[in-house]
Amino acid sequence: MVTGDFKAQVDALWNAFWSGGVSNPLSVIEQITYLLFIRRLDELQALADKQAQHTGAEPTRVIFPDGNYVEGVPDPENPQEFITVAYRDMRWSVMRDMHPDKAFKIMDNFVFPFLRDQASDGSSHATHMKDARFGIPTPQLLSKAMDMIDTLPMERRDTKGDIYEYMLGKIASAGQNGQFRTPRHIIDLMVALTAPRPSDLICDPASGTCGFLVSASEYVLDHHKNILFDEVTREHFNSDMFSGFDFDRTMLRIGSMNMVLHGVENANITYRDSLAEETERDEGRYSLILANPPFAGSLDYESCAKDLQQVVKTKKTELLFLALFLRLMQIGGRAAVIVPDGVLFGSSKAHKSLRQILVEEHKLDAVIKMPSGVFQPYAGVSTAILMFTKTDSGGTDEVWFYDMEADGYSLDAKRTANLDESKLGVRPSSALTDEEHSKNNLPDILARWAEREKGERDNPRTAQSFTVPKAELAKNGYDLSLNRYKEIVYEQVEYDPPKVIIAQLRELEKDIAEGLDALEEMLK
Repeated sequence: MVTGDFKAQVDALWNAFWSGGVSNPLSVIEQITYLLFIRRLDELQALADKQAQHTGAEPTRVIFPDGNYVEGVPDPENPQEFITVAYRDMRWSVMRDMHPDKAFKIMDNFVFPFLRDQASDGSSHATHMKDARFGIPTPQLLSKAMDMIDTLPMERRDTKGDIYEYMLGKIASAGQNGQFRTPRHIIDLMVALTAPRPSDLICDPASGTCGFLVSASEYVLDHHKNILFDEVTREHFNSDMFSGFDFDRTMLRIGSMNMVLHGVENANITYRDSLAEETERDEGRYSLILANPPFAGSLDYESCAKDLQQVVKTKKTELLFLALFLRLMQIGGRAAVIVPDGVLFGSSKAHKSLRQILVEEHKLDAVIKMPSGVFQPYAGVSTAILMFTKTDSGGTDEVWFYDMEADGYSLDAKRTANLDESKLGVRPSSALTDEEHSKNNLPDILARWAEREKGERDNPRTAQSFTVPKAELAKNGYDLSLNRYKEIVYEQVEYDPPKVIIAQLRELEKDIAEGLDALEEMLK
């Protein structure tokens, strides 16, 4: 958790960029990401040097060869002359102590070309640096930013990950192509419901800033503490376990840095237009899909992968992503994905067909209806979480429905906390009272999910959660909207007989007439 002191440091860093002329939030986080990567390269070199000193062997990794010089570049102020610097001058620990003008010139002319060259080292994050551009406008801002970043506590995985998450939370505007940040507590709920395992291969085909993958990695580390002690499981965790796809290169850089700062060294964060590219290479690969894909988009048939059209003939992106998930999942794989309400009750042939596929050909586990304000201030769209398991042989018996009425925050554009921080999220510090539950349903969802095939089946349709048998879903055209099955208890109100009401109205009319007569007498 980021404390008040750390928040103040990050806020000051953010404000420095803002007052320094970098006002686009995405540009701010992108430039900070570059600086964090430069600092990390220096730390990796320092670690390799320390190990070499301790063992007496040659360093295992040489990023900045000591004593060597970078190939010279033309001096911007005098193009006929060349500037040459030593590799060591490009190290974070050296540049932070330089005069701002010199550090700025080295950063612009040498360090960023060097970052772009780092793409060849094979690591996921370095690959996304191949089009990195220096966007800090003045030496003074660079010097101030480096000083501030240098004071951030980036030694511990949990602290530096939380700090970066807090920075990402400051991106206050929706991106293009339907991108917007999924609230962290909703991500944590979906991860807790699917309970990632050390053996899982986890994918988010619309990864953005990699919030789902980060949360999944933290869940695995918290619940399987020995995973990093064994060489095989550690390599799986750092290189194979997490895959994310996006076609926004800025998001790829931010997302991959998010993974690195949360302790995943080389996650597979890849440039890919998930709906346009064929899925043969990854078909049936992943055991867990976690995603919040773009809503309300539409693609031409020509620009959509043909294998997805074989699952469902449609142009709607929310349906195409569901088809994609089924293609990517291995048999027995689980999925927790966010969909707009229209997916649940849409009447088109494609909508009905896809819902029928989920219910009849696979195992639809749950539909969790969320309140419409969850994605404020980005969007007011009503959404739900779909939970399903790929079987290719059916298996749906009863589907569990939950009516989430509150997630701990106000459902307006401000999204202010309705409870103390210790009572928010999936796992509050203590059990919630009935009043607190009415403001945060997330712990109850997780608890009832564990009972979905037991006591939850006995719940009446008037309860907040209940199950619906497959036969009833089929009878209703595979409509998955909760309101189709929920029964509402209306308050019983007793009324007087009509004769009594009429008599009361006549008495009231008489009183009004007498009052008007008295008022008229007073005015004479």
